[in-house]
Amino acid sequence: MMKKLNYRLVIFIIATIFGILFTIPSFLGKKPKVNLGLDLQGGMYLVLGVKTQDAIKNKIKTIASTVKYISNKNDLFIDKLKYLKNGLSFELIDKDDAPKMDKQLKKISGIQIKKTFKNGSIIYTIILSKEEIQKTKSDAVKQAIQTIRSRLNAYGLTEPSVTRQGKDKIVVELPGIKTEKEKRNIKKLISSAAHLELYLVDDEHKITNPKEAAKYGDIMLPDKNNPKRMWLLKTPPVLDGSMITDATVGFTQRTNQPAIFFTLNSQGAEIFADVTGKNVGKRLAIVVDNRVYSAPVIQERIGGGSGQITVGSTDEAHILAIALRSGSLPAPVVLLEQRSVGASLGADSIRESMIALISGFVVVVIFMAWYYGLSGIIADIALVTNLFLIVAVMAIFEATLTLPGMAGIVLTVGMSVDANVIINERVRELIREGKNIKHAIEGGYKNAMSAILDANITTLIAAIALFAYGTGTIKGFAITMAIGILASMLTAILGTHGIWEYILATGKKITPKHFGMKV
Repeated sequence: MMKKLNYRLVIFIIATIFGILFTIPSFLGKKPKVNLGLDLQGGMYLVLGVKTQDAIKNKIKTIASTVKYISNKNDLFIDKLKYLKNGLSFELIDKDDAPKMDKQLKKISGIQIKKTFKNGSIIYTIILSKEEIQKTKSDAVKQAIQTIRSRLNAYGLTEPSVTRQGKDKIVVELPGIKTEKEKRNIKKLISSAAHLELYLVDDEHKITNPKEAAKYGDIMLPDKNNPKRMWLLKTPPVLDGSMITDATVGFTQRTNQPAIFFTLNSQGAEIFADVTGKNVGKRLAIVVDNRVYSAPVIQERIGGGSGQITVGSTDEAHILAIALRSGSLPAPVVLLEQRSVGASLGADSIRESMIALISGFVVVVIFMAWYYGLSGIIADIALVTNLFLIVAVMAIFEATLTLPGMAGIVLTVGMSVDANVIINERVRELIREGKNIKHAIEGGYKNAMSAILDANITTLIAAIALFAYGTGTIKGFAITMAIGILASMLTAILGTHGIWEYILATGKKITPKHFGMKV
């Protein structure tokens, strides 16, 4: 007669081997490995402020570009386009075109439109609604967080932490950043708005005064390489960076200079082709963050929706390409606070945490073996596997281990044997009632299961809530605790049960002493 397969023991052995194999690389510094957080390996801590009012200005500028585009596309003649505090105004020359203009403006959400009649023309005043202003400010912070996180990931940083603080602040934690060059590049990458705009150059007027330029609906922006040189540009911009789908680093064919080659989406490509087709022979300025990078003459209609920006160095090209590819910041960010966490402080934290972990582990192991005998030793074996599994799972997902995360592991050491304590006490009760050892073990696991599941599930729910709503180091604590709970349910319940089944199958005599009971 075939022996029944001890699937519990097989799963436990596989879990143990899996845990050991994926834990070893972390100790050897190879991948996959657990990444250390800012508080353990040192790095940069930044607090950024988002200028949300500038997001309103950019929103208005985008609406102005849309108005200019739809008026050109639909042959609607407008004049005197002006920016207001929370909106803009323009004059529609032919009042008979009002129905067409109204139809197009209704496609723009979040605005209030007011019309006044003057000498056969209509003056349109477009104001952002209060709800749209609040939404734009809130979205600016949310988008800034996503953009900064995307840039840092594209730069190659492991597990950067980017979280919101208050209404308009962002906290950035960057483990492993130590050299001054890295710090400069990161700050430049984060703070760069990377707001790309294309303007037609006004070569008709010879103006040196910004106030005088405003009379013609123009603005003056400095040259990137020569700040003393000012470019006179027609507003609004004909295109902005929100339409970029890709940006790569390369070199120009003629001069072999570092350059960024960008690609536009279908809408941007259509606008780009339309503008270049109607303005052959004129200059088109490429502006990034209010600085003119270049202003080439349009030789012909440019289709395909692509262009290039020449820059000074490959490092600058790399950083700017990442910023453009990740999307522009909807509003500028300013550095409010910067702290550097030294590696020595992290080393002290690791050493003290390891002392706490090892001492807690040793005390629990000794207590279980002394109080429960063989059953305590089996629980200790499950505890070791549990620790291996925690590290292995974190390594596979390249999770970041923080100081609170190590506290979570220490807590898991105590929690993981809790299930075996409950099981052993149930087995003891059944032995005292006169049950034989085999039935007492089976009954102990069965009777303890509901209490163990209830306790672990409620704790797991708490860990999930901490991860979902916590920030920074709280997430690290929640991750290790959640992994520890799931691992303990595998090792402490399934694993130890499988070991007992194996011992009973060998015919070894089990007595109450093996459960720490006095006969």
